[in-house]
Amino acid sequence: MSFVAINWQMFELTKSSAMVGYIALAEFFPMFILAFVGGAIADAFDRRKILRLTEIGQVLTTGILFINSILPNPKITLIFVAAAFHAGLAALQRPAFESYIQKVIPPEQMQAVMALNSMRYSIGAIISPAIAGIIATSFGVAITYAIDLITFGATLIALFMVSFVPAAANADKPSLRGIIDVWKYAFSRQYLVGTYLIDIAAMFFAFPQALFPALAVIYGEQYLGLFPAAIALGAFLASVTSGWTRNVHRHGLMITIVAIMWGVGILLFGLSTNLWIALFFLMTAGFFDMLSGIFRGAIWNQTIPNFLRGRMASIEMMSYLTGPYLGSPKMGVVAERFGVQNALISGGILCVISIMILAVFLPKFLKYDGREGIKQRECEEKQRESGFVKG
Repeated sequence: MSFVAINWQMFELTKSSAMVGYIALAEFFPMFILAFVGGAIADAFDRRKILRLTEIGQVLTTGILFINSILPNPKITLIFVAAAFHAGLAALQRPAFESYIQKVIPPEQMQAVMALNSMRYSIGAIISPAIAGIIATSFGVAITYAIDLITFGATLIALFMVSFVPAAANADKPSLRGIIDVWKYAFSRQYLVGTYLIDIAAMFFAFPQALFPALAVIYGEQYLGLFPAAIALGAFLASVTSGWTRNVHRHGLMITIVAIMWGVGILLFGLSTNLWIALFFLMTAGFFDMLSGIFRGAIWNQTIPNFLRGRMASIEMMSYLTGPYLGSPKMGVVAERFGVQNALISGGILCVISIMILAVFLPKFLKYDGREGIKQRECEEKQRESGFVKG
């Protein structure tokens, strides 16, 4: 709900799509810096404690947004500060979350778990934006932030109920050397590089979030929450119908195809002049984006040994957030200079072209087979236990 409210509040205060996009830019820098730290501590310390502390920090961040919203003259600076804090805490939290999942789930069930995880996210992302759009535009963003604060109670209870999963006995201590080693590991494997670059390109060129407030002014303010909800609905449909993905082993090829279809969906969204047709194509784009997420998650969790999982999760987070965080200001600036529709159309076209170019230079990514990936991970973990592989 706060993701919708914060963008609407900025647009109300500034009447600028570019300023809405700059929120993502404020989030990018702390995310990028702290992701290194989050990955290193996730591999070495109690992941459950990391999850709890960062969640408490996010409660406080939402509290800042709420207090700022009830001031006579809300401060734009505080909006940027809260957004930056939230992104930094997420950067510390996400690697612990990802590595925790891998520790308790068998690799052959990972695609199903990725689908369930995305379904969990999508349900909230469908209902919450729609409600937030109505509340924020009709009653004000302060009430939206207040509701979000209350719902944190559920997440805190859940995090204090999860089981303790200790770090590996031979876990590497946090160090610059350990971070450098894991980057070398990631970029020595083309099937991992492909998951990063293709998603960055898809999101950088075609991520439309910064334009939702401007589109709400065009179609009607009451529809503000329907745009992010449409993407989430498409993601949810992809999740609940994803049973077929367990029979697909050419994950790299599938990621390439569905990323192209994401770009096509955004292109058609931009060409649409009817609200409901536009929402349909936005939902379609969300459908293909979630399929990309399922296959990328499968590659990461099937191939990466657990003693590297936290640090690798930080690289993954940088890859799937860099595109949206940098794409949002790009989309906002283009929209202000050339119009909202032209920003969406050009973004969709450039997305498709860039992914096709990347595919030409990533032949091993296109040929990746998930069955071989599982075997490789098991081999590396056995070698680690035997003392032959240094993290």
